Amino acid sequence: MRDGVLSGKTALVTGASSGLGVDFARLLAERGCHLIVVARREEALNRLKQDLEGRNGVPVHAISMDLAAPDAPQQLYSRVQAAGLKVDVLVNNAGFGLFGGFADIPWARERAMLELDILTVVHLTKLFVPEMLSRKFGYVLNIASIGAFQPTPTYASYAAGKAFVLNYSAAVDCELRGTGVHCTVLCPGITRTEFYQVSGQKLTAYHRLTMMSSAEAARIGLDAMLQGRSSVVAGWFNGFIALVTKLVPRRWAAGLARWVMTM
Repeated sequence: MRDGVLSGKTALVTGASSGLGVDFARLLAERGCHLIVVARREEALNRLKQDLEGRNGVPVHAISMDLAAPDAPQQLYSRVQAAGLKVDVLVNNAGFGLFGGFADIPWARERAMLELDILTVVHLTKLFVPEMLSRKFGYVLNIASIGAFQPTPTYASYAAGKAFVLNYSAAVDCELRGTGVHCTVLCPGITRTEFYQVSGQKLTAYHRLTMMSSAEAARIGLDAMLQGRSSVVAGWFNGFIALVTKLVPRRWAAGLARWVMTM
């Protein structure tokens, strides 16, 4: 279904080779958005490009690159500029988590995670938002997690990084008020994606009981973005968990998170 607000606009979606990224791209294409999809896996991106162009009749630019590289955001911005494209919607979806004891996770891998989950989000936002401001129109959708609301043993750096994304996005959205540009942060809970295959965690009973489809989480995020909301937690149960963790001492919240992650 074409959307009057987004039809003909250009959306850039990172991490678009699987999971939430694919669903964000599909939902935006259904609303009439032109797409720039970015991820490491070129073959998967090309399949998505063909699917979206064939199904929705919108132009799709596929860019294969590793956004965890320190200079990747600037390279991506330069490629978009060189192609003569103007980004109206930026979906900072690329990211991954690492499961395990903080002392056991290799530093090189952990650093790459923090680079992608934090620095890439900030850098891409800084690169693309000024042009949105000049046009007095634009949306940024950043992806955090319900892990952002409490310290999470076995996901210590990942959850802390998502807390950064949550607070950064809220601050940016406040600064943008009245400009025609909005910044929304989506906090999904357990979502059916490749996240756990990458993180190295086996699904627990809690995961299986509370898992949400990535399509539903993506829809919730995009709806909140278009409503100009600063933040949204995907699903009522996840919203309840996020609220409860605010009401208990931090040490208790960490203990509860550890139990849930290993039950």
